[in-house]
Amino acid sequence: MTSRSLLRLALAGAVTSGAVLLATLPANASKAPPTVPVRLLALNDFHGNLEPPTGSSGRMVDEHGNTVDAGGAAYVATHMKALTDRNTIAVAQGDLIGASPLISAAYHDEPSIEFMDKLGLKVAAVGNHEFDEGYTELRRIMNGGCHPVDGCSPAGTWKGAGFDYVGANVLFKNPHEKTDALAALGGADSAKVKKLLDGWGVPALPPVSVKWMNGVPIGFIGLVTQTTPNIVTSEGIKDLKFVDEVKAADVASKLLKLVGVKAQVVLVHEGDQVNAGQSPDACAATPGAGNRIATQVDPEIDLILSGHSHQAYLCTVKDPAGEDRLYSQGGSFGRVITQVDLKVNTRSRDIVRSSVVADNHVVTRTVDPDREISTFVQTWKDRVAPVANRAVGTITGDITNTAGPSGESSLGNLIADAQLAATRTGGNAQIALMNPGGVRASLSYAGSPAGEGDGVVTYGEAFTVQPFNNLMQVVTLTGAQLKTVLEQQFTGGPNNQAFTKILQPSANFTYSYSASAPWGSKVSDMKIDGVPVTDTQTVRVAANNFLVGGGDAFLAFTEGTDLWSGPLDIDAFVDYLGQNNPIAPPATNRITVAG
Repeated sequence: MTSRSLLRLALAGAVTSGAVLLATLPANASKAPPTVPVRLLALNDFHGNLEPPTGSSGRMVDEHGNTVDAGGAAYVATHMKALTDRNTIAVAQGDLIGASPLISAAYHDEPSIEFMDKLGLKVAAVGNHEFDEGYTELRRIMNGGCHPVDGCSPAGTWKGAGFDYVGANVLFKNPHEKTDALAALGGADSAKVKKLLDGWGVPALPPVSVKWMNGVPIGFIGLVTQTTPNIVTSEGIKDLKFVDEVKAADVASKLLKLVGVKAQVVLVHEGDQVNAGQSPDACAATPGAGNRIATQVDPEIDLILSGHSHQAYLCTVKDPAGEDRLYSQGGSFGRVITQVDLKVNTRSRDIVRSSVVADNHVVTRTVDPDREISTFVQTWKDRVAPVANRAVGTITGDITNTAGPSGESSLGNLIADAQLAATRTGGNAQIALMNPGGVRASLSYAGSPAGEGDGVVTYGEAFTVQPFNNLMQVVTLTGAQLKTVLEQQFTGGPNNQAFTKILQPSANFTYSYSASAPWGSKVSDMKIDGVPVTDTQTVRVAANNFLVGGGDAFLAFTEGTDLWSGPLDIDAFVDYLGQNNPIAPPATNRITVAG
């Protein structure tokens, strides 16, 4: 069996033949090994932003240090066309969908995936938000078919993504129930592939994708943050496990080497943070989870394109063999396209590391928007307009998701109040807690171009704030368990909280915390309606199903009993806005910082 035949078997049709082009050889070609050019154009964390994102989400610092308006599908398309040449492979690093504006989310993000197809995307790593509606829904997005509850969108039967979604560290918990996944990798036909995967596990998604360009194969390894179970709803991924990214990348690299693919690129939905105001081309990333992956994966892997942290950086790091390799990310919301130019040695079929040159292009709006994509976006905007532009309430001023000194935001507190109101009857809720990461945008007092007027909140604006369609639930916790939930807001505990996350409390629940106190002793003076909470009393606590399932590392929620499920969180929010007009920005004085 030829290496190419084995490659096709092992990757289950993931190999796509590109045009075979001859590179122009230098004059001293007899001495220098022949190479061919390859260009990668990468996007990450698009989050369904078909329309130009607004506010700070729609601005970007460029390479000159200027803050410019950036993003929007029609502008992404214009820039992509300008950067694309005959050597180009378009790729992505996850979170293309999920936490999306209503224009995309109302149709389960089919419009955003169709846009990616129009861009010519070839392969993408899954991000944690690809699992927002669960593994089964992700498979539908990948393979096609109408939504099982909402049916077909106005565009008709969904045909599936035209690009490959890959995730090497997403495995089935019980592989015996999913043996077809191994067959899909060609394991039934290749003893070597089967031997490699035996003892590792059965991938729930294709771990790799191979694209041919200029006569050489380029292998792409997909990875998603192993913290995914902590940041998506548990029910949708109950059959999956998310294993260490480095270990998975190394197995995937061996799979590629087994079938002769030496030019290897990791697309990983994990990254690091940078300080605000940095050039997108600077290596300003503080080493963290992304850097660990970039420096520890197999030396055969040539470059690391990352995502998840919504930052822009271009870094050179050392691999385990001490060689340089690129580690980059391109912001979020379609504001940056990462261009990577490289050469592949046609004899060794490996990337020449010294040839790798990268640039983070800001997707400015000073260019003409692409006409086809402008029409495409307007079509979906028109389809969703009757829902999006419906007025649902009024406010007296901006209600922001900006955290104050205590960690509270006025909008987070408002949402908690809405959730308590929606769960008192039926769920017998006494307090409500809202995760700050679920408050995705602020409510602006100023009217929008839709013409609803100042102070009017539309359904589309409310949905932008809460786009996850989480279910409201109520559980019974003891006072001691409730205190543990609040302790789990802080780093240093056994729940491995990545960074401090202050839950937003309903107005009738107050407490104090000392950030400098030891973990387990930070929280004190809990009161409900002014009455102290004892360790032994029971409290009915309302939260969304993401938190109740232990999301964001709030594992004590899973100890709750007498589970009750109610309305969707967006419905609770919209109802509260409609029943309490006009609403003033709530004060952020429910939590006292003691030291």
